[in-house]
Amino acid sequence: MSGVGGGYPSDLTDEQWALVERLLPPARVGPKGGRREKHRWRIVDAIFYVVRTGCAWRQPPKDFAP
Repeated sequence: MSGVGGGYPSDLTDEQWALVERLLPPARVGPKGGRREKHRWRIVDAIFYVVRTGCAWRQPPKDFAP
């Protein structure tokens, strides 16, 4: 699943994602919806980007998930 985003140094590798994914609740599916599976990866990458760079949550690059 690597290569989904902008290629930032804070992005998770496939091996790191395998470790983190087990800690997340399962993606919601069905009539109530929820974020698509691909957004889960990008949201975690965005969190790590904010933590690593110290930018404000509303100021990450535009290529992160909505």
